Amino acid sequence: MYYVYILANITGTVIYTGVTNDLIRRVYEHKNHLDKGSFTSRYNVEQLVYYEITSDVEAAIAREKQIKGWNRKRKDKLIAGMNPSWEDLYERIL
Repeated sequence: MYYVYILANITGTVIYTGVTNDLIRRVYEHKNHLDKGSFTSRYNVEQLVYYEITSDVEAAIAREKQIKGWNRKRKDKLIAGMNPSWEDLYERIL
C-alpha cells in the first residue's frame, strides 16, 4: 500500500504533502523531528490531517504532485472533506 498524506502544524497555518509506503513510520518520523533540517521539522508540521491509500505507487506519486500543485484553498477543502475539525489522525491509524 502507498499513502498520500497531508500534515499541518498545530494552528493549521502550515501544511506539507507527502507520499510513503508506511504511513505510521513516516508520521512518527515527522512527529519526532528525525530529519532535523527538514521543512516539517523547521515549521513543527507534525499533525496528520489527511491521507489517501492506493496500491499503485505511480498513482500515489501522481496524486501527491497533483495536490502539491493546488492552491491552499483547494487543499484546505480536501482536508475538511475528510477531517472537518483538522484533528490529528495519527492515533486512529495506530
